[in-house]
Amino acid sequence: MPKTILLPVLAADFEGGTIEEWLKEPGDTIEVGDVIAEVSTDKAVVDLEAEHAGILGKILAPAGEGEVSVNTPIAVLLLEGETPEALDGFDPGADADVVSDVAADAPQAAATNVAQVQEASTDTDKGDRVFASPVAIRIADQLGIDLGTVEGSGPDGRIVLGDVEASAAQQGLATKPTGAPTVRPAAVELPPPGTYEKMPVDKIRSVIARRLGEAKREIPHFYLTIDCELDKLLEARKGLNDAATDGQRVSVNDFLVKACALALRDMPMVNTGWAEDTLLKFTSVNVAVAVATPKGLITPVVFQADSKDLATISAELKELASRAKEGRLKPEEYKGGGFTLSNLGMYGVREFSAIINPPQSCILAVGVGEKRPVVRDGELTVATVMSCTLSVDHRAVDGALGAEFLQVVKRYIEEPELLLA
Repeated sequence: MPKTILLPVLAADFEGGTIEEWLKEPGDTIEVGDVIAEVSTDKAVVDLEAEHAGILGKILAPAGEGEVSVNTPIAVLLLEGETPEALDGFDPGADADVVSDVAADAPQAAATNVAQVQEASTDTDKGDRVFASPVAIRIADQLGIDLGTVEGSGPDGRIVLGDVEASAAQQGLATKPTGAPTVRPAAVELPPPGTYEKMPVDKIRSVIARRLGEAKREIPHFYLTIDCELDKLLEARKGLNDAATDGQRVSVNDFLVKACALALRDMPMVNTGWAEDTLLKFTSVNVAVAVATPKGLITPVVFQADSKDLATISAELKELASRAKEGRLKPEEYKGGGFTLSNLGMYGVREFSAIINPPQSCILAVGVGEKRPVVRDGELTVATVMSCTLSVDHRAVDGALGAEFLQVVKRYIEEPELLLA
């Protein structure tokens, strides 16, 4: 009997995506490991690899036709010896042998995470093992619903969020905390018809809009700005690049990543996050760097940046930024940052304030380095100055702590020999 290919869970919190392109057509032979399609998640385009051999019999979710939810049938695979006639009368939704036939192109750690999400389970009071999605388990726990009493409508009887919500409705339970205000977007009066065009919004842009809106509404931001002199750093950068024999050139941004990393190591209480009334103290210094891509902003992470030299940071950032712009980053490469650096200096922006990327506590916005008048020893002179603005979550980091952190960052920038040690 043919096998139904479902859209699998590609990463933690993945609930659905868009089929960007089918790389195989009906009638094509598929071997295990073949990339059969590309699916856009909220951050990147991920390759889907076949886990079974056969012939692609039918595509159920055409490319570019909107978002597809997890566990939705996307194609049908003909197994060895089966002909296209086997599809006659075949109902993909009723297939008793439904399988998630594709997996993300990710390392073992991510694969383990995916498997845990797909096979999430919980124990009921009766001692029976109930299979349910992670969000269904979480919401059921919040509402006090025994999953052993809930009938699952997902594949193989798996309990999904809709099942929990239906059970809550039957029991007269509110699916939202009582007394919590419902946040609705303000009504926007559209311009007269014919004066504008509606542009399609892809999943990545939609997620950016939702998350940044939530962050700006819910996080109590405050902002601190400091000016840093760059002349010594620019001189040190020139010396490194002139001496480089492998063509690997370091950028000002590489210096800034290292400066932030060392400052976070010196002040671990800034290397924190806030999540659900809990203060998180990160155990590694992982600096995310904002990268503009054709589909929107993404923040690849330089892990353990405090222990890496400038050349290593530079090489990693170039590779990450290149693949980010192609939509080829893996989830584990843009998740796990504890602090974010956003640099718009290359666009001539003098100063700006960035929105915090939760659960992180801070993001540093960097402007252009430009010649400005400064006073040294009572004398007026000219120096290359850069303004840095730290956006801070006041729930995790207080004003004095944020100000002290900026002073440490400034010291590393203005004494670049400390970054070369």
